[in-house]
Amino acid sequence: MSVLEEKGGLDSNVPVVKKRTPSLSDIWVKNAKSLNHVLFTMQLPTLSPEDPKSQTLIPKFSNVDRTLLLSDDLLLKILSRLPVSQRNPNSLVCKRWLNLQGRLVRSLKVLDWDFLESGRLFLRFPNLTHVDLVNGCLFSPRNSGILVSHRMGSMHVSSRFSSNWRICEENLLPVDMVDRGLRTLAGGYPNLRKLVVIGASELGLMGVADECLTLQDLELHKCNDNVLRGIAACENLQILKLVGSVEGLYSSIVSDIGLTILAQGCKRLVKLELSGCEGSFDGIKAIGQCCQMLEDLTLSEHRMDDGWLAALSYCENLKTLRFLSCKKIDASPGPDKYLGSCPALGRLHLQKCQLRDKKSIRALFRVCGVVKEIIVQNCWGLDNGMFSAASICRRVKFLSLEGCSLLTTEGLEAVILSWQDLRSLRVVSCKNIKDGEITPALSLFISALKELKWRPDTKSLLASCLTGTDMGKRGGKFFKRA
Repeated sequence: MSVLEEKGGLDSNVPVVKKRTPSLSDIWVKNAKSLNHVLFTMQLPTLSPEDPKSQTLIPKFSNVDRTLLLSDDLLLKILSRLPVSQRNPNSLVCKRWLNLQGRLVRSLKVLDWDFLESGRLFLRFPNLTHVDLVNGCLFSPRNSGILVSHRMGSMHVSSRFSSNWRICEENLLPVDMVDRGLRTLAGGYPNLRKLVVIGASELGLMGVADECLTLQDLELHKCNDNVLRGIAACENLQILKLVGSVEGLYSSIVSDIGLTILAQGCKRLVKLELSGCEGSFDGIKAIGQCCQMLEDLTLSEHRMDDGWLAALSYCENLKTLRFLSCKKIDASPGPDKYLGSCPALGRLHLQKCQLRDKKSIRALFRVCGVVKEIIVQNCWGLDNGMFSAASICRRVKFLSLEGCSLLTTEGLEAVILSWQDLRSLRVVSCKNIKDGEITPALSLFISALKELKWRPDTKSLLASCLTGTDMGKRGGKFFKRA
């Protein structure tokens, strides 16, 4: 009698089925999860290296990614503390590090428009707050060997130029495509803080204003009056740069109409830059009256009508006034009694401007009569007569002159000796200011300053630095006459 018949009393006619002993492969299939855990544990480093038994029980694997033990949040904190210069190398370690490194990026320049429209931008960089779309809005012809570079960006152009020489206009994306990209961007980044774009319309910017309520910094290239209607809804905007026209690249008009719309819509502006913009007294006056928080105003290559300078007196809280690459200041500023002044102005900065009209320069210094810092850098036409108009600014504490080749020692002395509050002086690359022409009065005045940087002649400085090095003489033996 079999074992089954003794225990269960089974019928002898029923065939007996014997169970097969499970194989090792069956155990692996049923316990795959547990097996993976065992294998992973075998790959972990030894927890107690000093224990000789543990060294023999758990083998070591040198190619194990030990960062798998760290959570994403912890690894993000570690990666965020590394230098910015290591971001690109770190992103090449593995796919996980690539994704984590993308989450740390906050500012980005988009070079490919399809990268934005396809949605790959949001997957790769989900936490962006600063986006520059200018280079992405420009398409370059293929197989072009001509590269045009500008501070705005670089682009390849074809050899056939248009008759108006507006290169950028021929390489811009259509307006509807730019607007569609802006709507996509605003939907993906509702916490956007800064945006730089070119060729957008009113509708595209209104979409950004509706979605991105925290937008604070905006830079618009190829801007016009109609486009400014779209940014009037950006109530929290604090920094704004408007670029109307750039010679040789594109042309657009920003007039008093656009400046008035801007002033009524963006009343929280703190910093404003107008580049290549037209306008007059009315536009600047509207900005001064409505944007009462404005502290920093920059005019670059402006095309303002005559008489606009008097409107600066309406900017009561203006602290910094800059002129960059301006061919003129104000050709006809009007009588002095209508000019007024900026009561809170602290800094006047002139860079790469043409200062050839004495009447205009005199009006500028009168408006800036309470200024405490004057910086003149690489401006043309500033001679003794032009600089003498600055003597009206009695509260100057810091003066910086760089690249003023027409100004002499006599002209400098005539002005700064009348500034009793002057504490810092910087004179660099002004070749007509000579050390040998310094009078005892000027020498005594300079010696009482708290800070002085005196390098008027760079050639003499270079010669003194090369003394004893035989530089400039070594080529003589190669070019001797036979």
